[in-house]
Amino acid sequence: MNRKKLFLVLAMVVIAVMITWFEMGAWFDETTLENHYTQEARFYETLEDDRVACGICFRQCVIPPGEKGFCRARINVDGVLYSQVYRLPSALQRDPIEKEPMFHVDPGSSIYCIGTAGCNFRCRHCHNWHLSQRSIEEVGSFYERSPEDLVREAKDRGMPAISFTYNEPTVLYEYLYDTARLAQEEGIRFIFHTNGSMRPEPLRELLPYVDAVTVDLKGFTEEFYQDISQASLEPVLETLEIIKEKGVWLEIVNLIIPGYNDEPEEIRAMCQWIREKLGPKTPLHFTRFSPSYRLTGVQPTPLETLEMAHGIAGEEGLEYVYIGNVPGHHHNSTFCPQCGETVIQRFHFSVYEINLEEGNCGSCGHEIPGIWP
Repeated sequence: MNRKKLFLVLAMVVIAVMITWFEMGAWFDETTLENHYTQEARFYETLEDDRVACGICFRQCVIPPGEKGFCRARINVDGVLYSQVYRLPSALQRDPIEKEPMFHVDPGSSIYCIGTAGCNFRCRHCHNWHLSQRSIEEVGSFYERSPEDLVREAKDRGMPAISFTYNEPTVLYEYLYDTARLAQEEGIRFIFHTNGSMRPEPLRELLPYVDAVTVDLKGFTEEFYQDISQASLEPVLETLEIIKEKGVWLEIVNLIIPGYNDEPEEIRAMCQWIREKLGPKTPLHFTRFSPSYRLTGVQPTPLETLEMAHGIAGEEGLEYVYIGNVPGHHHNSTFCPQCGETVIQRFHFSVYEINLEEGNCGSCGHEIPGIWP
């Protein structure tokens, strides 16, 4: 290809990208944001001097007028708490459901993934820090999408599910809740990927409209949560038990960070708790850490550590244990716990074979738990 043709091709690509951007996105505009202070938050209490007490997560922030909560996504305007990110996602993307990771729901499907600005954790290793560790003003751009828009777009594009992910869905509860209800009405599955910090009352009100949840169980000590995320373990354990109690499909992710949460005793205690409180059929994903954000000096998780954790989980009786972020690893696939045959063969996020018959192993007939097409 000569230079002139190459220039023309590049010019066409740039124009196409610009057209897509101006059709779908917008740069930060203060007036636009002020006009969106119309979605009053739920689960808060009005205090004296126009302060408010937010009740959506374990922090229960007390917020003075004109200030935001710890999450940077909920703002007090003259004694009324508003969601600042309702209808204003900063990320819209089609992703394989396996990326959540969610391995026991509609395998091989593509889902509509949404994220906004803000988070109520301060994880030092966050891969989505450009969204989660910033306010919407700091992110600098957003789309305008109502819950109705999201559901319609998912249906029009043939995507069977919507997932709120990328940043913490708890901080955009109103957007999450309204979209979940509408998705259920329209026959679209609803998923969210969470750090597990939502308070019990809003969680119980949301779950009837949710099909599946992926929870990050970041470690199994209070010290780890405080050090890495400025958060707490106990609210996460309570969230996991509530999800299980309500019969919503649950999968757990544990990102193993070398030198922080990779002690065998801690991993064993976590696996024992999962077996006793949630049951041995709860899928557990051990995923490989890669340097990011404020932990760039930590090396990626050694493969031996991931396989050690997988072995411990098997010894403790967990039936569906995965190794993630290691493309091509044997334990990225699903195996029947009764006959050992491959039920779903994967390579990273791609599904190559499904050996299921109405939710049962195609080889021996053993029931494989999940939500299957």
